[in-house]
Amino acid sequence: MIQIDFPEPSFRLRETAELREIFDPLRKKWLVLTPEEWVRQNLLQWLVQVQQIPAALIALEKMIVVADRKRRFDIVVYNRQHEPWLLIECKAPDIALNDKVLQQALSYLSKVPAQLLMISNGQQHLCWQRQEGTLQLVEQLPSLP
Repeated sequence: MIQIDFPEPSFRLRETAELREIFDPLRKKWLVLTPEEWVRQNLLQWLVQVQQIPAALIALEKMIVVADRKRRFDIVVYNRQHEPWLLIECKAPDIALNDKVLQQALSYLSKVPAQLLMISNGQQHLCWQRQEGTLQLVEQLPSLP
């Protein structure tokens, strides 16, 4: 398991009569602040502020087709050669990081061949790295190549 200390939040929030929203600085738009979006935005800030990954190398919620079904990955970080490096599947804090979550992430990995795969619910963060044709659990995120 990877230890992640999220940076001090500096989110832009707003409330309407029905919704709480958060401003996504990468997509430059307001989004409904769901528990999963809270996880995604905190991971995004951790990637940019703590890991110092350039925002230009991060893609959020892009559509892919998996088994003839349209899906959206949560976060993909590209390396400096613009190849998929890290694929992250985000879940709400009350969702356990179980085999079902891992299988979902693996199905995305079959379409986005990243070197690293992470699943996170904002409290637990599991990460695997491709090594010799298998995925090996890692305890810290390697440096961006």
